[in-house]
Amino acid sequence: MTNKVQIGKTDLVVNPVGMGTNKIGGHNLFPNLDEDAGREAVRFAINHGIDFIDTAYLYGKGRSEELIGEIVEETGKRSDLVIATKVSPVFTDDGMSNNNAPSYLKQEVENSLKRLKTDYIDLIYIHYPDEDTPKAEAVGALKELKDEGKIRAIGLSNFSMEQIKEANQDGYVDVYQGEYSLLNRSAEKELLPYAAESNLSFIQYFPLVAGLLTGKYNKDSQFNDMRGGLPYFQGEAFANNLEKVEQIRKIAYEKGTEVANVVLAWYLTRDAIDVIIPGVKNAEQVQSNLKTNDVSLTSNEIETIDRIFKR
Repeated sequence: MTNKVQIGKTDLVVNPVGMGTNKIGGHNLFPNLDEDAGREAVRFAINHGIDFIDTAYLYGKGRSEELIGEIVEETGKRSDLVIATKVSPVFTDDGMSNNNAPSYLKQEVENSLKRLKTDYIDLIYIHYPDEDTPKAEAVGALKELKDEGKIRAIGLSNFSMEQIKEANQDGYVDVYQGEYSLLNRSAEKELLPYAAESNLSFIQYFPLVAGLLTGKYNKDSQFNDMRGGLPYFQGEAFANNLEKVEQIRKIAYEKGTEVANVVLAWYLTRDAIDVIIPGVKNAEQVQSNLKTNDVSLTSNEIETIDRIFKR
């Protein structure tokens, strides 16, 4: 039986291993996604104890929310689940911009409720800040929705430290979502300490760095998608990163588990991190991520991993 965790100061209590769904219906982000495999991943997750599902309007311009809503309705387990989604993007012929105006955020929450086939959303994030809206005003709009019972918790994503402080001046923010991984530890400088101090839960994206921290690549691996453009996958940096992953492989081998599970378990030892949401596109990946709950790291192993990936 998995020990459940509370997300920060919210009343949301979940399995510490959740799921990210940008590859479920996120056709605008990833080519050739299989919707049936995505549906099966959500179904499998719900039936095997994952109760925290993270999505966004941005993933397929609402398609990810629709697929999740469909499967949640089919399983009849809505009340057992914590569903997070994100609003703010606006799509036009010129591309994507963001709008944090209170009226816009409220309308987008209504749209998400319809797509998710639910009458409340457990955690709503402002996905990106805009240029114009005062940050505390945008959060205030979500607080009104919370008071109405339409949402249960308020999150921010991709805001700078300064913007987070401005947005949280009334103490209404519960969760912050940002990039953090063993290969990009910049959040340790200000964001994670602020989250721990303010009792915000820090939920990371890009935890396995596009698969680099799973141990499935080697020096001959070729990348002709977005990975090819990321600094982690370039020349000498790529070789160094592979070498570090090999050191994790030794720990994984001793524990009889996978590299990815050791990495994910390490994140759960960080102060402000209560839950992880590794992205999935099929049921096999869900099953693999769930094994993280069986990994217990010693303080020595935690320090070793810390040292291997020192900033």
